[in-house]
Amino acid sequence: MLRISQIRLSREEPLSEIPKKIGQKLGIRNFEPEEWKIVKESVDAREKPDIRFVYTVDFKVREEAALLSRAKKRRGVLLEKAEEIRYEVPFSAAGSEKRTGEDKPKIRPVIAGFGPCGMFAALILAEAGLRPVVVERGRDADRRAQDVEHFWNTGQLDPVSNVQFGEGGAGTFSDGKLTTGIRDKRTAKVKEELIEAGADPAIAYRHMPHVGTDVLRTVVKNIRRKIISLGGEVRFETQVTGLQTETGADIQERNMPEGGKKLTGLQISSPEGMKTIPCSDVVLAVGNSARDTFRMLLESGVRMEAKPFSVGVRIEHPQSMIDLAQYGMEHNEEEGRLGAASYKLSARSSSGRGVYTFCMCPGGYVVGAASFEGGVVTNGMSYHDRSGENANSALLVDVRVSDYPGGGENPLAGIDLQEELERRAYEAGGGNYYAPVQRLGDFLNAGKAAGKDEKMQNGGASGSGKGQSEEAAKEEESRAHFSVEPTYRPGVRWTDVSLCLPDYVTEALREAVPEMAAKIRGFDMENAVLTGVETRSSSPVRILRGDSLESLSVSGLYPGGEGAGYAGGIMSAAVDGIRIAEEIIRKHSDGNEDVTEM
Repeated sequence: MLRISQIRLSREEPLSEIPKKIGQKLGIRNFEPEEWKIVKESVDAREKPDIRFVYTVDFKVREEAALLSRAKKRRGVLLEKAEEIRYEVPFSAAGSEKRTGEDKPKIRPVIAGFGPCGMFAALILAEAGLRPVVVERGRDADRRAQDVEHFWNTGQLDPVSNVQFGEGGAGTFSDGKLTTGIRDKRTAKVKEELIEAGADPAIAYRHMPHVGTDVLRTVVKNIRRKIISLGGEVRFETQVTGLQTETGADIQERNMPEGGKKLTGLQISSPEGMKTIPCSDVVLAVGNSARDTFRMLLESGVRMEAKPFSVGVRIEHPQSMIDLAQYGMEHNEEEGRLGAASYKLSARSSSGRGVYTFCMCPGGYVVGAASFEGGVVTNGMSYHDRSGENANSALLVDVRVSDYPGGGENPLAGIDLQEELERRAYEAGGGNYYAPVQRLGDFLNAGKAAGKDEKMQNGGASGSGKGQSEEAAKEEESRAHFSVEPTYRPGVRWTDVSLCLPDYVTEALREAVPEMAAKIRGFDMENAVLTGVETRSSSPVRILRGDSLESLSVSGLYPGGEGAGYAGGIMSAAVDGIRIAEEIIRKHSDGNEDVTEM
């Protein structure tokens, strides 16, 4: 296979034109490769509104060497041998074949949590023939969807089944974004499995791929079914409540610290009652909202530390305004590849705090994501078609360990801060899980009136047109009709969102918004809506682990994913789960350990 870059198509040109474009690049008429596939797609919006798609394509021809030689003589042609990236499961047992039937090992690893990390750890372990058992405190995707919809309609929260807990984890009720900064061949495995389970095949090459909440609900069910078909087991409404440990003779051999323990079982609670599952390997993939689990682990002697995280609000704009800013047109493309425009912004306040957008949902909705009683939490969600009226994004400020009560001496101090802010938001919203909302203009003007920020006094909301070019003034005029209705459910209360934020967060947000508006015209529009609070973008805790990915204090316990502090999204969490599964397979490659069947 050969790989060629910089193949460009207009919005009107179909993908079927790609072979013709390759031929034009290479100077070959009627070029017909034996096969071809898109490796990467990106959008070039520099010459608005003349939007172009740019592709990297792998293709197969008979005379590769001759074509490579020909390409060297043509200016601007980027042609090379394609590197085929394939992920192979490191199967247990001697050899490369999966075990079947009576050859399957009796040992059964346990996965606690069925979000991206736990799901992909379970899948790899199942493919290796290790028949994992998954315990998930929430419910399956279908029942969970009903519980979440009931909460959004009535404000009646189910602490067992909600946006945070249940099959697929918090990612099931998001946009299903797969954008990641990590470079790892395992990402190809994740995308391959998602596509097999029902995701759009275009996620394999899109620059900013997403699955969509509606599609994810089917995808996670299909991955669960595959795990079960390979000998795994998934138990819902089953929560880890304790660890069973003992000191072991092999602890020193495995470089455990003095006083370290060996895992021998998990205490669980389910509708059937309390029980202990015998096990020697547990993937701890509980997500960043399992606060009761973190407290139990700390009491059990599991080493962890406080880590920085971020706090802020959700900001909503009209999607058509974001399209105008990014594409130079208020596009409403019902079919085609362009889709609703997105953005990614960052700034730094005068105090040195980072301010950034996160989990941007084009054509999406701000949703109630509470998981404990008396606290309001927001998140963003989009369906696959991203056809909602509004764009929304988390607008976050970094929170340092030194900001925590007690300076972060307590590993769970960040959780205490989260809960305090979520309770404040509940009170500001007036109860019933209504969220506090405020017009951006009012939020910014309050900062000016208080004289908190000299930079804001010199900036302010856009719209005057003073000193603008004629073209920019026309853009401002075209934006004047934009308005925003908050999409948060169960409901909203118009108030001051700063009531539920630390002062350093409020001040940093007021500084950053005008700076961001210099990058996205209209970002500081007065009628944009802020909804509080966003506190679950990442975990404020890190459960310490070593090179083997095991806990530094409990042998056989593998903390992973977002909750344990080792991932920052669906893709990185899934990859972390795969890495942990590989370590467990490697550890038991002899296949000589047995445990009681569960």
